[in-house]
Amino acid sequence: MGYYTVWVRSLSYRGHDPLTYSWDTDLTPGTIVQIPLQRERILGFIEKQVAKPSFATKPMSRVYDLPQLPAPLLQLAPWLRDFYATNLGTVSSLLLPAAFTEKSVAESPKVVVSKALTPILTPLTKEQNNVVQNITKPDTYLLHGRTGSGKTRVYVELAQRTLAGGKSALVLTPEISLTSQLANTFQQAFGEQVVILHSQLTPAQRQKVWLQILNTQIPLVVIGPRSTLFSPLKDIGLIVIDEAHEPAYKQEQAPYYHARTVASELARLHGASLIIGSATPAIGDYFLAEQRAKPILTMTELARTDLKHDPTAVQIIDLKDRSQFTRSQQLSTPLVEAIHASLGRGEQALVYLNRRGTARVVFCENCGWQALCPHCDLPLVYHADSGQFRCHTCGHHEPMATSCPNCGHPSVLFKTFGTKAITEEVQRLFPGARVQRFDTDNLKAERFEQHYDAVKQGDVDILVGTQLLAKGLDLPKLSSIGVVLADSSLSVPDFSAQERTYQLLSQVLGRVGRGHVEGHAVIQTYHPESPLIEAAVKQDYASFYRTEIAERKMFHFPPFYYLLKLSTRRATYKSAETAAFKLKDEIAAKLPGLEIDGPIPSFYEKFQGKFQVQLVLRSSQRSKLLEAIHLLPSGWTYDIDPVNLL
Repeated sequence: MGYYTVWVRSLSYRGHDPLTYSWDTDLTPGTIVQIPLQRERILGFIEKQVAKPSFATKPMSRVYDLPQLPAPLLQLAPWLRDFYATNLGTVSSLLLPAAFTEKSVAESPKVVVSKALTPILTPLTKEQNNVVQNITKPDTYLLHGRTGSGKTRVYVELAQRTLAGGKSALVLTPEISLTSQLANTFQQAFGEQVVILHSQLTPAQRQKVWLQILNTQIPLVVIGPRSTLFSPLKDIGLIVIDEAHEPAYKQEQAPYYHARTVASELARLHGASLIIGSATPAIGDYFLAEQRAKPILTMTELARTDLKHDPTAVQIIDLKDRSQFTRSQQLSTPLVEAIHASLGRGEQALVYLNRRGTARVVFCENCGWQALCPHCDLPLVYHADSGQFRCHTCGHHEPMATSCPNCGHPSVLFKTFGTKAITEEVQRLFPGARVQRFDTDNLKAERFEQHYDAVKQGDVDILVGTQLLAKGLDLPKLSSIGVVLADSSLSVPDFSAQERTYQLLSQVLGRVGRGHVEGHAVIQTYHPESPLIEAAVKQDYASFYRTEIAERKMFHFPPFYYLLKLSTRRATYKSAETAAFKLKDEIAAKLPGLEIDGPIPSFYEKFQGKFQVQLVLRSSQRSKLLEAIHLLPSGWTYDIDPVNLL
């Protein structure tokens, strides 16, 4: 009789240590088993064999005749548990499917390649070749390539070399809308060796793909979102994070991991190369690459050298100048004319609105003045119940201004508009055009990934949408872009607002001028003189980075300080605030030296009928924040290393 510690896949198991079970034959680490836990039978995996314990143990229910989980995945599990201060059951739920059916195990598929595939690839450009030649050994590489420079071609080349060396490649993408585009490119190169994972698969489909990866003995290219990191892929030689700046790489529920951080540890365990690719690298990624002397590889030229066009013409429209809005209240005359011109040439137009803006942010429509926190330099938010402006990071508050302190105008509350209203306006202005809206409100049949081929072929004349249309898409017929309100994401009261605004503007401008057809962009803003908007238009990342990194350092934000967001939800605001003050005092007493902001209302102050309040902790030592997590009473949730504080 053998005794084994087992990682159990159950969200109801909150313990930090594996449980001990018995089995009558020898088992190796990584073996997938079924075990009894309370009244359920659940999946688990063997950690190791141990001596007979002093307490009674239950036998396992079943040992599956499947390959063991890869050793690096077994090593990743305890790292995840400790690094994100979470429990064993939560981590195991990332690594294993919910359950197996008899049929799924019996019919678990394998990838069988009928013959070796020799990819027929377009030649590398000089810049692409330089990048590939500089990736000489396992390490972390930051690939800073402008939109249209051909980063995907570099990924394919690196994957080919990886597979030729007998190892697998993992390619992460932030959105399902990009998965199909990336998958098509890789499938053309590697055929049956490409495996696709995405969030729209049914549980049965995901289980089938998971078992396929586990069973397959040949090198694979696995493409999918952040959860793909936990697939049972063996012998990984390459991990690519495409569009690495995207917030979608941050898990918004326990264990709140960030794919980039996990990928770095997984690459270390496999001895693999990690490629962090973006046209607009995250401030933290660029800073860490500089600090740790990691290679920063740049690509500044368009990959399409066969088609030469003038640079994209960019017009900046001052929203305060209403003489520019003769045909529409929302769309300026130059934007309307640019769309007309595109349609006249049989090309496409995109009307972009960043809908993260909120009507609660204080903003003067006349001069563009905005109320800012004197301590955090972040936008203040208007709370109608108290008639106050409040900072959602440090809690600073002040009486509402009845008129603009800058110009004296009486209307200071800015009201935004959404994509549905913009779509109706576009349809009014262009009644004969085929208009389609893409945003997070789309039903499944309306989502962009369902219409990607039609859009790419030109079956849609005008696209109206939000952030998902700004991300990595290559639409050959797209020639004009209108940014309805460039300032909306600047109105978000968060330390990441400047960075997100720069990234989104740069990315959306990158959808045109990619070498297919001539591009024309119209940017509507209340701040036409803004250095940030100028930097985005000129693709001047260096200028933006210098300004933003200085502000982050001054106001104690990442990457100079680590953050921990603590939240509680109560029946009344007063009870939530009281609980927060009590916890704040306890943490301050037990962990002196931490900076603690709050209590403050959460950005979404009321949720499901309850009031939400948060504390924000900062420290130059991440370990101190992990200690704070262990002090939390019941009724509190935490997010360590949040990408925003909303």
